[in-house]
Amino acid sequence: MSDNKRLAFSIISFLHDQLSSGNLSSGAQESLEVAVQCLETAFEVSADDRSLAVPLTLPEIFADATRETSSQVNNNATVNTVGDDERAEAERLKNDGNDQMKVENYAAAVEFYSKAIAVNPQNAVYYCNRAAALSKLGNYAGAVQDCEQAIGIDPNYSKAYGRMGLALASLNKHAEAVTFYKKALELDPDNDSYKSNLKIAEDKMDAASPTAGMGGMDLAGLLSNPSFMNMASSLMTNPQVQQMMSGMMSGAYGGGAGGTGGGGGVPGGLPGAASGRDLSGLIQAGQQFAQQMQQENPELIEQLRSQIRNRLPSAGNDEQP
Repeated sequence: MSDNKRLAFSIISFLHDQLSSGNLSSGAQESLEVAVQCLETAFEVSADDRSLAVPLTLPEIFADATRETSSQVNNNATVNTVGDDERAEAERLKNDGNDQMKVENYAAAVEFYSKAIAVNPQNAVYYCNRAAALSKLGNYAGAVQDCEQAIGIDPNYSKAYGRMGLALASLNKHAEAVTFYKKALELDPDNDSYKSNLKIAEDKMDAASPTAGMGGMDLAGLLSNPSFMNMASSLMTNPQVQQMMSGMMSGAYGGGAGGTGGGGGVPGGLPGAASGRDLSGLIQAGQQFAQQMQQENPELIEQLRSQIRNRLPSAGNDEQP
């Protein structure tokens, strides 16, 4: 009953506003006054009871309701106004765009797909194909927007999710790309392209994580490798390496500033000649360390090389319209 009272109160408030407008004849005013009294009696409400007031006035509520209805009608009209001739014309334009994609004329393809969208904006394929052309032109942000449009029209369009993944991966948003590749695979489980691109995106996402080393290398796994750590310990206990490190540290932080330590100073207090000798020796020790690793554990070296190769960008995983 409280909602009915609120509605009655809103009607009474509206009638009071009409009475105070001064635009009514004396007869109309008397009729509205009678109507107000009848409503107050029937619903046991008073125009002075502000606890029944709602945030919007009755005209505002009516305006919102009619605005939503008009929008719905206009949207339906847009869909229904695409006739058979327009659909056929849009398909012809799409096919022209596909022909341009085959000859790698991507800018022209974008134009044809855009014309197809203008004729029939309710076809998800046109947006998805234009996203592919935009990606070829390096406009990955535009491709993402077109994929969003395609998914909005057809939420079960697997190719739109796959192309969204490609565009996001190109923007280095690998975590988001993984989500869209997984959705594409849910809709098309046998698509090898989605599987391959998902694996690449997951690898790159792992490489960007805090546990990954420089250049995408698994530094955490490397440091947990007993063979690597044993050889590293052997290198650091080498007297020659310890002497060189000690000389570099004393040169950098000791009394060599201003070149008084001999050999010609450089900014920061590190003697130039001494630093050159120590750096050369350190490089030589590193080369010896690498040779020792190659001899004692060639499998580990090959593993490192494989990790580096796997982090290189992979081509040939794109799709065509």
